[in-house]
Amino acid sequence: MATKELSKIVIVDDEILIRQGIKHYLNWEHEGFQIVGEASNGKEALEIIERTRPNIVLTDIVMPIMDGEELTRIVKSKYPDIEIIILSSFGEFDYVRSTFQSGVVDYILKPKLDANTLLEVLNKALSRIPTTELNEAEQQERMSVNHVIEKLISGFEADYNAELLARVFPYDSFYLLGVVFSGNIPRSDQIQVQERIMQQYQSYLAQATYHAITFDKNETALILNVNKDRSQEVLDFAKRAAETHTDMGFVLSERFFDLSQIGSIYNEKVSKLIQYRFYFSNIPLLREQDLQRELPDIEAFNMEWFTKECKHSRFLEAFSYLQEYVSVSSKCYTTDVFEFKSFFENIIFTITVILNNMEYDVAEIVSSKYEYFRSINEANSSNETVEHLNRFIEQVNKNLHSEKNQPSNLNMKKLLQYIDDHYADQLSLADVAEHFHFNPSYLSNYFSTHNKEGFIEYLNKVRIEKASQLLLKDTAPISEISGMVGYSDHSYFCKVFKKINGMSPSKFRRKHN
Repeated sequence: MATKELSKIVIVDDEILIRQGIKHYLNWEHEGFQIVGEASNGKEALEIIERTRPNIVLTDIVMPIMDGEELTRIVKSKYPDIEIIILSSFGEFDYVRSTFQSGVVDYILKPKLDANTLLEVLNKALSRIPTTELNEAEQQERMSVNHVIEKLISGFEADYNAELLARVFPYDSFYLLGVVFSGNIPRSDQIQVQERIMQQYQSYLAQATYHAITFDKNETALILNVNKDRSQEVLDFAKRAAETHTDMGFVLSERFFDLSQIGSIYNEKVSKLIQYRFYFSNIPLLREQDLQRELPDIEAFNMEWFTKECKHSRFLEAFSYLQEYVSVSSKCYTTDVFEFKSFFENIIFTITVILNNMEYDVAEIVSSKYEYFRSINEANSSNETVEHLNRFIEQVNKNLHSEKNQPSNLNMKKLLQYIDDHYADQLSLADVAEHFHFNPSYLSNYFSTHNKEGFIEYLNKVRIEKASQLLLKDTAPISEISGMVGYSDHSYFCKVFKKINGMSPSKFRRKHN
């Protein structure tokens, strides 16, 4: 009678006493397990896992060099069939659950660790391993196919056994179905969803096969292998999957006939479709033919004009221009998503600064801008991003028309606007007084009384704010920038800059670039 193959286990913990204790909890072989390695951190563990290919990894959370969280993420990405059990010194379940959403089986609190608990969780892990009954040759075959596909997608030539690939992919045509999960779906749930999709695939196309490839924690591609006369069935299946799983994104490649093409198909077609999905949120299954629409001709956003309109309180014109611009740009699907979102964040920041400088009461807007930044950063589509901006503009308009922001002193606003427009000039209190036909002494008192800060303090604040913006986006020397914002004395500029921003101009540029 054949002996049942033992399930292999690797133990990972930086405390040697913990590792030794675990090793002596059970009669491992009697229970059907074999400890094939132990490590003191995640980096060591990865080397052992690569060499031994265990069925289960038992790991601590907090370790030096590489902690349990990163180890879990890497292992589940590279070896999704390996089950992971967490050892934790923390008693808060919410902490463990929120930290480990990559697909762990369970966790055990170290103070409560005993033989019965350990064996129960190990058997739970064992029940989830789909390859436990595979013989060694079958496992080796699957690993060989994975290796070939990874090399082809990475752009390397791969020597492979043609007979092996013919057994794995017996049909004459291929498709790549890209699946993108939203960022908050745990890896274990992703695997379950992926398995359901594949069950649907096999039930829908009886004579067909597939192979899954995981690229990162949120993206999977499925190689669909069918006969070429079943194209419509593949398309129908993919559409049904996309319409069923509406919280995920799906893209489908065109048909190809040679597996060696998979690298170019993925890198030149599928990965681009995955990026373009951001601009096609109304299409559940995105294909190349959906891109056959003319890209809008977009002129660069006129930030100078927009800023000037806002500063002169012509908000209706400025915001109308802005909303028309984003409506058009949201249809330009070739724009990098990060670049697209950055524009929205920059606009929100700019409007907030302008309103603050114009002495509007914008405390609520200032406090909520980071929530807008977060929402934009997490947006899954261009339409969603535009909605966040529209919500911000709506809040700004309500704020501008609130009673607290009605202009009670038009003269003061004119003074501030004049300074904002002429800060780069060699501006003095006497110059401003002459322009507005005020006595300089009277203007000094008037300014301090109505603005909560003196003329020089306000002028310096405006100049340093402009200098900060130039330091972030301009490569000009600092000495040149000081002159651009109205300072003839460079050392005095540096002194004022440090007083307002808490650091020198050079340190500010290094920190933010």
